[in-house]
Order: sequence, then structure tokens, then C-alpha cells
Amino acid sequence: MRGEKWTREEMILAFNLYLKLPFGKMHKGTTEIIELSNLMGRSVNSVTLRLVNYASCDPYHQSRGVKGMVGGQKQCQPIWDEFANNRDALIFESERILAEKEHQTIETKFNELLFDIANLKGETKIREVKTRVNQNVFRQIVLANYNKQCAITGIDVPDLLFASHIIPWAANEQERLNPENGICLSALYDKAFDKGLIGINVNYEVILSVALQKNKSKDYFVKYFAPIEKVKLNMPQKYLPKVEFLEWHRDMVFEK
Repeated sequence: MRGEKWTREEMILAFNLYLKLPFGKMHKGTTEIIELSNLMGRSVNSVTLRLVNYASCDPYHQSRGVKGMVGGQKQCQPIWDEFANNRDALIFESERILAEKEHQTIETKFNELLFDIANLKGETKIREVKTRVNQNVFRQIVLANYNKQCAITGIDVPDLLFASHIIPWAANEQERLNPENGICLSALYDKAFDKGLIGINVNYEVILSVALQKNKSKDYFVKYFAPIEKVKLNMPQKYLPKVEFLEWHRDMVFEK
């Protein structure tokens, strides 16, 4: 396919991988890039270049003065804009295309996520499949953004990590798949953040709720919560938690 114009499906597949990879892994030796190039029938160099093209469209890199490879920006920008305007649809489409390239269906590929809804039918099943697949991809994006480490403790066991929504999934449809609306947290702190027992201030430091501080004399507080008070989050690779989202969490969820 050397020299052939990239199709829309190929552009979406490359964008899917761009979202899941830390910026430092966008080189031709990366396993995920090699695997995608084989699926697409494109050279590793070609896929790598396309990923760097996407970096030139990324507001995060633009704000840092990193221009990426601007030569392909014209082709990549429409996909980036489509993602910004309708993340829900584009992420699911990208996973459908990827499964097809792997000679699978969405249901087969994500069987572990979907096994319990096999009996659902019609639009109800379609909505549930889309929601679960997109939540899974959001988790991959957020974990990659934090180098697969808890932003508070540094725990790096994937099975213990969650992509914690700052604004909950159900509270804001537009931002539910925004990488800036996610923080990688280990299980205990994910639950504490979700329930408003801990929050994050404007300096990206952990704050403890009044309800939690009432337990200062208890062993679990001394062991698990006192050490994290005022601890600054380990900063992510690309997408910082959006200040406005953290403010919403402090106003609407955090127990002052």
C-alpha cells in the first residue's frame, strides 16, 4: 500500500492508537505500532509518522510548543475535530474497525465485558455494548496517560487501577470520554474520590473531607489517608485533569 492515500478507516485506526500511547512511545520500535502496521498493511514508518502527525493537532502539544510533523496535519485535523465534537461515536467506530481488522466482532473481542448482556436485544443491547466498550477504551487512554501508575501512590499493578472520572459518567455526556476528565487511581482512592471523601485542589494536591478527618484517631486513617494529605498528583504524560472539572468535583461531590 506504499504511496496509496490513507482511507478514513486507516486514519481512525491510527488515531485510536495515538490516544492509547504515551508520546514517548511513538517510535518504530513500539510493539503496538508494529502490530497495527501489520493489520493495516502499512509500513511501520508510515504508521509512526501518522501518529506524530496527530501530535501536531493535539492542543496539549501545541501548548508546549511541540509542533510534531505538521506536513500531515491537514489530513489528521478533521479526525481530531470529530473526536472533540463526538468522542462517543468516534471511539466506538474505531474499536469496531479494529475488531474487523482482527477478524473479530465487537462482541467477540470484548466478550469478558459483554458476557452478561447476551440476552439483551435491539437498541438496548447496542447502547449497552457501546457504553461498555467506550468505558474500556477510556480506561486504556487514562492509564496510558499516567504511565499505568496511580497518580497518588505510584502503584503500577493494572488490575488495581481505575480510570476515575472527575465529573461522573452519567453527569456530563459531552465530557465522559475526555482524557482531561480522568485520573488514574488505585482502588481505595478511586472509591474515596468517587464518594467525595477526597478531592483535588487547584494545585493538584489531595485534600481530605471533613467527614474523613473525623476519623483521625483510627488506624486506617493514619495508615492510608494521613500520608496522602496535600500530596501532589504524579503529573500525567499528556492530559492534565482539567481545572474546571476538578472545581466541579469539589463543588458537587467533595464533602466539605
